Amino acid sequence: MTLPQQAPAPQAPAPQAPAAPPALPADLFAQVASALAEDVGAGDVSAQLIPGRRHARAHVISREDAILCGAPWFDEVFRQLDPAVQVGWRCAEGAGVVSGAIVCEIAGPARALLTGERSALNFLQLLSATATVTHRYVQAVAGTGCRILDTRKTIPGLRTAQKYAVRCGGGTNHRLGLYDMVLIKENHIAAAGSIGAAVAAARHGNPAGRIEVEAETLQQVREALDARADIVMLDDFGLEPMRSAVALNRTHVHRAQLEASGGVTLASVRAIAETGVDFISIGALTKNVTAIDLSMRFADAGG
Repeated sequence: MTLPQQAPAPQAPAPQAPAAPPALPADLFAQVASALAEDVGAGDVSAQLIPGRRHARAHVISREDAILCGAPWFDEVFRQLDPAVQVGWRCAEGAGVVSGAIVCEIAGPARALLTGERSALNFLQLLSATATVTHRYVQAVAGTGCRILDTRKTIPGLRTAQKYAVRCGGGTNHRLGLYDMVLIKENHIAAAGSIGAAVAAARHGNPAGRIEVEAETLQQVREALDARADIVMLDDFGLEPMRSAVALNRTHVHRAQLEASGGVTLASVRAIAETGVDFISIGALTKNVTAIDLSMRFADAGG
């Protein structure tokens, strides 16, 4: 159940709204249940100080400009605790919100609001952080045709949530795990004997799947193209070697997509995109996240 819509909060610049919001992860319910089990355990002994029939109203305030993400997790926390809790959002999922804005209002049993506060905010702060950082990188490469990718460097148990947040920020998901795409790295190459042998083995074992090869030198880029890899990752290439790899790819009989990776920052990402690579993968989107400063404040507590 939701509260009636309030006047919208002022919004910071946000990515253009997608035709449809990202699909929610299938394990959203389980993620929330796990978070509540971890935090609440056998019961919230502090919330028991409040009379069980007391109702309250509260709101969540953003203390900084951000891209809001994680509303479905926030809602699910209170749904699992007490379906009588109502949440009314002033800011849409994936939209920008300015510092000082009220992003949502909550009303319901006071005990449920107190018990769910931390878990609900944890999801909202983390996922908003991932979406916000992703948005900054996407804006930095705007107009180049290059896409920003995430990685598998995610918080354990929250990979699908963080990859959802990347999409909310305008980024693109790389592989979800080890099972949905072949990525041949230096140790795979060493074990197989060569890039050609590794790609051939991958084609034999997974003929319909896409294959990516990590290259550390221009010679390895050539070997990956000769082996007809679908994607070649340029690992820790400088700008000039990267431009050479782009030129080689454009003239090779087999053209692959190129992904730049390693040591990317907001200060360097534009120059990397302008070399002509197709993708830039950035582990910091999900690994080095600083939670967005959000806080819940009780407005009143009735009898």
